[in-house]
Amino acid sequence: MRYIAFFLMFVLFCPAVTVAGVDSKYLSVPAEDRLLIRRASKDIRLIGYARKERSMTVSSEVPGRVFSVNYDVGQAVGKKPFIEIEPTFIDLEIEKTEQFIKKLDIALKGMQVRVAYLEKEFLRVDTLYRRERATGVKRDAAAQELEQARLELDSTVQERAVQKTVLRELSERKLRHNISAPRGWIVTKRMVEPGEVIQPGTPLAEVSDYSGLVVPLSVSSEELSAIKSLAEEFDAELEGVPVKASLKWINPEFDEKTRKLNVELVIRDLHGQGRGGLMFVLPLRLRSEGLFIPKTAVTNRYENPTVTVKETGEVVKLMPLGESGDFLRVAADKRLVPGTELLAAGQK
Repeated sequence: MRYIAFFLMFVLFCPAVTVAGVDSKYLSVPAEDRLLIRRASKDIRLIGYARKERSMTVSSEVPGRVFSVNYDVGQAVGKKPFIEIEPTFIDLEIEKTEQFIKKLDIALKGMQVRVAYLEKEFLRVDTLYRRERATGVKRDAAAQELEQARLELDSTVQERAVQKTVLRELSERKLRHNISAPRGWIVTKRMVEPGEVIQPGTPLAEVSDYSGLVVPLSVSSEELSAIKSLAEEFDAELEGVPVKASLKWINPEFDEKTRKLNVELVIRDLHGQGRGGLMFVLPLRLRSEGLFIPKTAVTNRYENPTVTVKETGEVVKLMPLGESGDFLRVAADKRLVPGTELLAAGQK
């Protein structure tokens, strides 16, 4: 107990002694408690309004009469086609082509049987000709008849192939009688009603993707630099709700009237279905002219504010430019460098 009491008295009466193994940074004054000169800055808020990320115009590739329109403005596109065009005439063409192909198949079977028969007949006549029991005229006639049958068979095979191509074309055209749009996109415009006759390329509706939102902004070079200095994804607000955003693109074209550049931000973690017109707020800190001086370091006598540099004891007169919270913004002075520590007002 006597040794413990002696140690406590030693610590109490010798506060300047450094304890072995303790980092000196823990014994120094915390940086936030020191009166340091800082670079001047200003906080701003960039405000924009959200828009759809993508949109597309729905049109038809084939003419016809509109049979049904399955979605209206404000509805999300589902499994059903957006617009269905009456398929009566295309169905008839498909049926006619299929029947013609069946007819060609029957004709091909007959031609194949005939070619097989004529091949045997030619071999028989050719054998008789070689044994001098048949004339050359008869042999040539058999050969010509066989060749003609083969040509007719080949022609029919080609015709069948052509009709198969026609059938595939008609099937593709029928698919285009069901006009689709990306599933989940929202209908924002509708310009067609059932019963109307439409032509290829005519705009019928507009659908937009609101699962993601973008925010167009017009920014100065200083504001753009501040955005670029942020992380790849940075914090922002959408209608007061915190969101993550990132820089999507920068238009290098300079606007001579506003002296600004157009950029677009994309919102990455949108919860639920979005809509246009939501207010987007991006807080930024920009560099400002001058320096920030802690107000507690300013001595203001006879409206002549001054500060004292801790290291040299030099008193420097200030030229105030404004205030920002606990700091006084002053004009730059070569004797005052950011990071320089000052004495508290009244301290010597």
